[in-house]
Amino acid sequence: MNEWKGVAEALRLGGWVVYPLSLLAIVALAIAFDRAYVCWRYARMPRNGAAHSLPGEHVLRRVDVLFDDDSTPVWRIEGQIEKAASQIERDMSRGLWLLETIVTAAPLLGLLGTIVGMMHSFRLIGGDGVVSPSGVSGGVAQALVATAIGLVIALVALFAFNYFSRRVDRLMEEIETFANERLGDLRLARERAGAVS
Repeated sequence: MNEWKGVAEALRLGGWVVYPLSLLAIVALAIAFDRAYVCWRYARMPRNGAAHSLPGEHVLRRVDVLFDDDSTPVWRIEGQIEKAASQIERDMSRGLWLLETIVTAAPLLGLLGTIVGMMHSFRLIGGDGVVSPSGVSGGVAQALVATAIGLVIALVALFAFNYFSRRVDRLMEEIETFANERLGDLRLARERAGAVS
């Protein structure tokens, strides 16, 4: 219980900068949880490699269905695969630009809190009369808390951004490999059918 009191006291000392920082933290966590769910639900790779066993909204199924019509020319299927892959990449990357922005904005907001806290401390030191040690230390505490919160938010957002960016890159490689295998099988089947007839 004392830990929560310490956290609440630190947030109180952080000043007004804690509110926008809290908003950035909430947005970063929401994006991270959303992208984690999307990757788990729509981009989980099958253990046996069979795309037909995947649900219809799975990213590999979105590519697999392009091969269902046997009369479609290969060049047309290739174009549809590129279009589908581009749409999948956009869908899977949704919100990552905001996460990348939070990586930059959170430390800057923390730095702003540092500057405001230090200005408050210097104003107390430079004023006429008796200097209040608690006022000076409160300003320094505000500066340190705001910076620490900004850095923690930026670190969490950075790890999430890097993980999901890498996950999207790997997914695009897996889609390319899957599509190339299917295109190779289709070309081979059509060559054999042409040779037989």
